Amino acid sequence: MGKNNLLERISVHSNICHGKPCIKGTRIMVSVVLDNLAEGATKASILREYPTLRPEDIKAAIAYAAKLVREEEMIPLMEVAD
Repeated sequence: MGKNNLLERISVHSNICHGKPCIKGTRIMVSVVLDNLAEGATKASILREYPTLRPEDIKAAIAYAAKLVREEEMIPLMEVAD
């Protein structure tokens, strides 16, 4: 499944989850999937916790985040002292 096809799995509607990006057909926000991954959850554990998700949905959440990062101007969160 190509990157563009993955992004079709993400939907944004103002009346669903306050307009936050969600996995299409669910109310599971992309941020929830990414937060779980950031906390060290495995794909298998996320799929168990959210049984309506498919493995492609996790890939779609990652692809969506990557697209946002590519398009945004990055501002350092903090200065690193040498």
